[in-house]
Amino acid sequence: MNVMLRISKGFTLTYMLIALNMAVYVYTSIIGGNFIDTDYNVALLYGQVNARVMSGWYWQLFTAMFVHADIVHIFGNMFFLLIFGLRAEEIFRKREYLLIYLSSGLAGNLLTLLFAPYAQWPSVGASGAIFGMFGACVIYFRRSIGQSILGALLYAFFLLMISTGPGVNIFAHLGGLAVGLIIGYALATRRRRPPVMYQYRYAYAV
Repeated sequence: MNVMLRISKGFTLTYMLIALNMAVYVYTSIIGGNFIDTDYNVALLYGQVNARVMSGWYWQLFTAMFVHADIVHIFGNMFFLLIFGLRAEEIFRKREYLLIYLSSGLAGNLLTLLFAPYAQWPSVGASGAIFGMFGACVIYFRRSIGQSILGALLYAFFLLMISTGPGVNIFAHLGGLAVGLIIGYALATRRRRPPVMYQYRYAYAV
């Protein structure tokens, strides 16, 4: 009984999201006939193609968060989701965790749509959601202990800059990071305990 309880506790939200992303990758690989790279036509269907979103394919704003370009892309993202996701589970409730993940991913995709509304190429990946997790964690710790958030913002900006490169959707990263920082800051502010006031009394000898 105790063994079963320990096993059940191991299925956290982070592991479930990783399993979901991996399952989607397997599915897209099967229908595309390629396990190394996601077929371009599959990416056009389930990824985010802004021109199609503008034509009414709104579901792509959500499905694109779970589709990945190739096997290196999926394993890289799942590695960072494991790191930041497990840390987020230590400090956020389940609803807060899912709010951060989904809101950050959606914000990144919406920012991508805003800056290139009629783009014909697909954008895929969970990077926006993962950046949101990172941002929420780093600013939560700084804010909850009453320290300046400037260091957290600089650290987040540095990670954003080193993640840029050819083929990288910087708008998805930026949108996800911004929303994660906002939600993490709001949660830390709401939970932060007010300072304790001490009163001292002196005994006088007569």
